[in-house]
Amino acid sequence: MQEFQNIGLIGRTESESTTASLERLIAFLELGGYTIVLEANTARALSYHNAKTSSKDRLGESCDLVIVVGGDGSLLAAARALAKYSVPLLGVNRGRLGFLTDITPDQLESKVGDVLSGKYLAESRFLLDMSITRNGKIEGGGSALNDVVLHPGEYIRMIEFELYIDGQFVYKQRSDGLIISTPTGSTAYALSGGGPIMHPKLDAIVLVPLNPHTLSSRPIVVEGSSEFMLVVSEKNTTNPHVTCDGAHQFVTSPGDIIRIHKKPHRLTLIHPLDHNFYETCRTKLNWQIKKS
Repeated sequence: MQEFQNIGLIGRTESESTTASLERLIAFLELGGYTIVLEANTARALSYHNAKTSSKDRLGESCDLVIVVGGDGSLLAAARALAKYSVPLLGVNRGRLGFLTDITPDQLESKVGDVLSGKYLAESRFLLDMSITRNGKIEGGGSALNDVVLHPGEYIRMIEFELYIDGQFVYKQRSDGLIISTPTGSTAYALSGGGPIMHPKLDAIVLVPLNPHTLSSRPIVVEGSSEFMLVVSEKNTTNPHVTCDGAHQFVTSPGDIIRIHKKPHRLTLIHPLDHNFYETCRTKLNWQIKKS
């Protein structure tokens, strides 16, 4: 029996190129006799299909594999929704950078075919859980595959907060905020903020200050099991925001407590056999290639 028989599909619905790739993929999967389950919004963007449909949040209940056609943002959203099901994700790149969606459109049938025949690499990634507590009551929360970011929000103004790691006071900081990033997110916003690139297999989290008021404040890498607490200062004249993967945004109030820790559910990313993290870095970050 094939390992992957029920295949879920998620696509970036506003993109015509994504729609074309989805239609190719559906035809390929139907020819192979696979059962296709389309995410509901994706299904509405397609002119014709005979596939079952499901909401994104329920897609993992009926699928052995979910293929995401789009950019890294599409895969991040799928990861947040589906991590609890332990269903593996495979990405077809129809975005710009494509650190996570590593099958190109011209390789679609060949690479997806290899994966479905068992020729693939499986990689485990962890996510972060975030919650905001106000006066002892949880006001909001979310999860992130890349990062959780505390930032000023709509106003360009320094904010003040205290950082605790595993219950120990680290510092009080005045800055534009703080990025708390997984290894997956270390090549995203954290990299732009001056953070290090971390190999995806590392069980570590990096904290990257955003334009700190003191030049001695530098990124810190800590173990992945660490628990973080940020206390929003009562002195702030604005309301700092918290975002998860740049998508879900929450507005805090002075005195709020933000807690962040590793999510209990892990994500399995599927890659073609020729996937190489360092080659991805060379290609996506324009590192110099050694001449032959």
